[in-house]
Amino acid sequence: MKKRTLIAACAAACLSAALMPQMASAQSNRPIKIALIASKTGPSEQYARDTERGMRMGLDYMTQGTMTLNGRKIELIVKDDQMKPELSKAMLTEAFGDDRADIAVGTSWSGGALAMAPVAAEYKKVLMIEPAIADSLTGAAWNRYLFRASRNSFQDALASAAGLKDGDSVAFIAPDYVYGKDGVAAFRDALAATKRKVNAVHEEFIPLSTTDFTAAMQRTLEKLKGASGKKHIVVIWGAPNPIRKLADLLPAGQNIEFLSIGGANHEGIKAWSGLPVGGGMYYFYTFPKNPMNDWFVAESIKRHSVPPDLFSAGGFVTAAAIINGIKKAGTTDSEKLIAAMEGMEFDTPKGKMTFRKEDHQAMQSQYQFRMKKSAGATEWDVVDLVREITANEMPVPIRVK
Repeated sequence: MKKRTLIAACAAACLSAALMPQMASAQSNRPIKIALIASKTGPSEQYARDTERGMRMGLDYMTQGTMTLNGRKIELIVKDDQMKPELSKAMLTEAFGDDRADIAVGTSWSGGALAMAPVAAEYKKVLMIEPAIADSLTGAAWNRYLFRASRNSFQDALASAAGLKDGDSVAFIAPDYVYGKDGVAAFRDALAATKRKVNAVHEEFIPLSTTDFTAAMQRTLEKLKGASGKKHIVVIWGAPNPIRKLADLLPAGQNIEFLSIGGANHEGIKAWSGLPVGGGMYYFYTFPKNPMNDWFVAESIKRHSVPPDLFSAGGFVTAAAIINGIKKAGTTDSEKLIAAMEGMEFDTPKGKMTFRKEDHQAMQSQYQFRMKKSAGATEWDVVDLVREITANEMPVPIRVK
């Protein structure tokens, strides 16, 4: 009996050994599937469009136009969550389950990304957060399968606060959901981290669906009356950005500057032309000076007749992180990919970035900007760089539990 058992075990082992090369071959022949969950329907449609553009250009650049890595074709699967959290969750479940995606990217708003975070943990698959920026995604809601190559709210806030001086006063206008609330909290924390003595006099949280900002602006201006120093209204908003509408509500002679958190896409920034707007920005196409960004700008103009914006840059940066991670890991296996990407330094159109091991947030430069009084060399050249704020100037806290 023992002899028969031993013979059976040996036979099973030999069969398994014989099948292993076939299984490895099947794995190596299977496409690398990357799922992009984006809000292609709804107010974030432009963000979704530009993120996808950047992803495609980034994948092309990183694979030298072959869309092949480690002998495997790369397949980009795009899904629309319609800016609904239940669909964000369902689309990621479908991507990891039915589509067998190796890695996912998304989504265009923080509420949807928060709904997706537990799905990544359930399937034990890497989710690249892009372009959602709520701090909680690399904080209270974080799990080890989440990475963010783009910036978070705190990085945006630090860059925007860089131009403030002791004695200045600020008021906030933000949407009444996680993105707006995280953004205001991050700005207050950024002021504390930079030790600037700035008076925060008011917070105005209003529905994301708001189109008439008259009442909110009146309340904000009332609170700024008699405030000390230079007065700023910090606007934390998505699409469509309301700064132009808010500026139209300023009484004549009011010396108030708007501070934008993170900037806006091209359509949004052009609408600010000639307005007193400054702040911090994740990316503007004329700011970085490197060959990768030169290619990115030229290719975007060639393909889409417009230079890349911050959402295109976010898509490209995320693609660069994914390709570098898979190259370093030598596989799309989640555990090996996580190990490879923790602490990984990689090149992007913005320059070098590094994934912090503790929370998988990319450490990177940001930019302080100011609107030009009139357009420069092209219709899109409407922003001046005040200065680059390097990663080592930004004390981004680790907030994971």
